[in-house]
Amino acid sequence: MSRGRLPHVPQAAFPDEGLHEERHRDGSLRARGPVAGGQPHGYWEWFRLDGTLLRSGTFDAGRQTGEWTTYDRSGAPYKTTTFG
Repeated sequence: MSRGRLPHVPQAAFPDEGLHEERHRDGSLRARGPVAGGQPHGYWEWFRLDGTLLRSGTFDAGRQTGEWTTYDRSGAPYKTTTFG
């Protein structure tokens, strides 16, 4: 499996704890997931401008872990990337 690349988000953009959401320029949801200790932690999702799910996976203290899935525009999984 290949390693995927996620959009960069500056560390300062995360709250210390809670749910973090990012928006596209048009205001639609771009990314959503929990933060713990100022880092992504838990299940996250990224969305396209049209609102369809683009990618999902889990963080552990800011590091991608486990299986991440990339979806096509119809919502069907088309690529899986595994992180150690």
